[in-house]
Amino acid sequence: MIILPLRAQLVWLLITVSCYSLASEPAISPTTNTAIHAPRIIALAPHIVELLFAIGAGKQIIATSEFANYPVAAQKIPRVGNYLSLQLEKIVALKPDYIIAWKNGSPAADLAKLQQLGLHIIYSEPKTFDDIASELLRFGKLTGHQQRSMALAQQFRQQLHAIIQRYQHKTKLLGFYELWSKPLMTIAQHSWPEQHLDICGVTNPFINLPSAYPQVNTEQVVSLPLQIIIAPISKKQPNNPTFSWQKWPMIPAVKYQQIITPDADQLHRMTLRALAELARLCEQVDHVRQFYQQQHNQSISTTTAR
Repeated sequence: MIILPLRAQLVWLLITVSCYSLASEPAISPTTNTAIHAPRIIALAPHIVELLFAIGAGKQIIATSEFANYPVAAQKIPRVGNYLSLQLEKIVALKPDYIIAWKNGSPAADLAKLQQLGLHIIYSEPKTFDDIASELLRFGKLTGHQQRSMALAQQFRQQLHAIIQRYQHKTKLLGFYELWSKPLMTIAQHSWPEQHLDICGVTNPFINLPSAYPQVNTEQVVSLPLQIIIAPISKKQPNNPTFSWQKWPMIPAVKYQQIITPDADQLHRMTLRALAELARLCEQVDHVRQFYQQQHNQSISTTTAR
């Protein structure tokens, strides 16, 4: 398990367990079917809860973590801790058939104690969009909702493939992903949002930094000819300030106002809803791409006219 600096841990927490917009609908609307086998589950991460509800296994969740609040029904599930600590006695007393946990979202020491006590812990560690489909299949087999999970996984992969096909040959834009403003943080390889940039056709100048969520100096950023700035914003944290980009009008993205602010709550969560937000992000990036193409065409026309 990678131990991140405190600031990076806080940012990662915001990515994964922030409160998510309850008005948003998933890319694939889940329906409930009756489980043949219904093990009792403690789900210790918001994305795990959401995926279980998606396949129709929401009623099998007997406890969850503090920030699991989507869908609405998840808010009624008893809480047994958060990313800092777990209520071990309460968890043991509930006698779950399985505990499904996310290593970066639960304290490792508490999970180790639960395992020593003989509780069956399964880890959910999606790294890519395709992993979401794999988790659906795995959870479907575990809970007895295989038919529903297979249909969802297939549809999810088809939609993902369509998005990739649509944008894979588009002209690349040089972009900056503003993960956090103070201090200024971005993303690199092995981070969850990096795949968004790759699919939508945005080149990340900081992709090769050793940390997945690195802090960068202002000077490193403003010296680049950035064509687009992506600054995701959480609807549940409206007071989170963005970087003061207007101080740097020499950056093309600032000069031409090509700064986009996608929904961080959906974009950063490892569930079905992330796919819809990915599609919206790629559309926004494509509009920026078309803007620069028009600028280029106008420049050629002006030069020709002379």
